[in-house]
Amino acid sequence: MACSTPLGPVAILVLGLLLERPMHPYEMVQTTVARREDRLAKFRAGTLYHAVDRLATNELIEVHEIRREGNRPERTVYAITEQGRRALTENLERILETRPEEYPELYLALSEAHGLPRNRVVELLERRVATMRADLADVEVAVAEIRSRGKPEMFFLDGGCRIATLTAQIAWLDDLVDRLRTHRIEWLDDPDSPYRVPTGPNTSPAPNTSPAPNPCTVPDSSPDTERLTQKVE
Repeated sequence: MACSTPLGPVAILVLGLLLERPMHPYEMVQTTVARREDRLAKFRAGTLYHAVDRLATNELIEVHEIRREGNRPERTVYAITEQGRRALTENLERILETRPEEYPELYLALSEAHGLPRNRVVELLERRVATMRADLADVEVAVAEIRSRGKPEMFFLDGGCRIATLTAQIAWLDDLVDRLRTHRIEWLDDPDSPYRVPTGPNTSPAPNTSPAPNPCTVPDSSPDTERLTQKVE
């Protein structure tokens, strides 16, 4: 879906908040942190203030009122404009519909992990899984807290998706670590591995004995599958 006004994650957070009610930037920061929605983007107070300025310049939000409370400095309260509503709708539809080409660092590291010693890979993955378990526990607590307040699930769908994703990745990595530890996966530093990289003088790499690819084979349409297939061949 074409989008006339592409927005960054923080700008989408801001417009989503202002869709609820007019707010001043400090209130936006506090609301985002209180809801733990600062986990949804690279979020800092300064980043949000900058996003507010850009949205106002582009007329996606506008000044609703200037508020003064006691001896505190004036605070500018913003509201979303009709143009801002359209931009938010377009961006949400684009993100929900489109699966962009992404390059997760974990996939990259896994594709080259065989170059590290087996025990080191096990050690590093165990650390990663421990961090993921802590993240999963935090999200589960947050979702349970929201549920306890009687909020409809439509307001925390991201929490359910995050829980499902973390749970699946943890299970897969746990299984990988177990197979590495019990030597059910061949590794380059295995003494009898035919893929072991020679380290002595006057040695040359082992010849590639893989069969030549069939030129009549129709390639998979998935970029990830194609890359993996080429590497294995």
